[in-house]
Amino acid sequence: MKLIDLSVPISPSIREPLPARIDYASHEDGARQASAILGLQPDNFPESKAWATETVTLNTHAGTHVDAPWHYWPTSEGKPARTIDELPLEWFYSDGVVLDFSTKPPGYEITTEDLINELDRIGYTLKPFDIVLIRSDADKRLYQEHYAFLHAGVSAEATVWLLDQGIKVVGTDGWGWDIPLNLQADAYKNDPKEGVLWAAHYVGKDREYCQIEKLANLDQLPRPYGFKIACFPIKVEKASGGWARPVAIIE
Repeated sequence: MKLIDLSVPISPSIREPLPARIDYASHEDGARQASAILGLQPDNFPESKAWATETVTLNTHAGTHVDAPWHYWPTSEGKPARTIDELPLEWFYSDGVVLDFSTKPPGYEITTEDLINELDRIGYTLKPFDIVLIRSDADKRLYQEHYAFLHAGVSAEATVWLLDQGIKVVGTDGWGWDIPLNLQADAYKNDPKEGVLWAAHYVGKDREYCQIEKLANLDQLPRPYGFKIACFPIKVEKASGGWARPVAIIE
């Protein structure tokens, strides 16, 4: 069995709109903390060293994470949208398939026809509960300025088509599932109408599904299907998303 890590690190160095902050406490800091809690002195610990810890300030949509239906809209399929802690675990362990759009330029909007053509090229037919991963190689630009604007996105129409195949979880190595936000904003300014901003995300109003965003290493998968994906989200109470460390499991 081979395991391939499909996540990016939690890092303040990633140039994204929702950056992480990490405050590191040394072993000496830990001795001082422990002393204050336990009524001891730092030198009561060996060499005045105790635990090393980190305090992380992190949006639930920073780093590799899973979007819950609540992220898209207050309701989904006419019912209150579910939060990340309410979703069935079975959705997050299933057969995976990666669709390669790494030759498409940043900002390209992937269509239904693109999906069908790529599935034909690799000789695969989707089945319900497959986890569909979109490769654009945006993770190779993770630390570049404007990283959030450097991926190919998926159209609302193509998203609906995937869900029509019984898919519940999709993923991308881009910062977001839609085309980059700057292009959405430019399009809306030129033609301010509904269906321009966040169109693929808003599919979740009518169709319950989850997105994994900011995946990595999809180019390391040795084949486009024939592997399992485990992508269980962290159980954040009543949250619109949860961090995850997706892994491809290859027999």
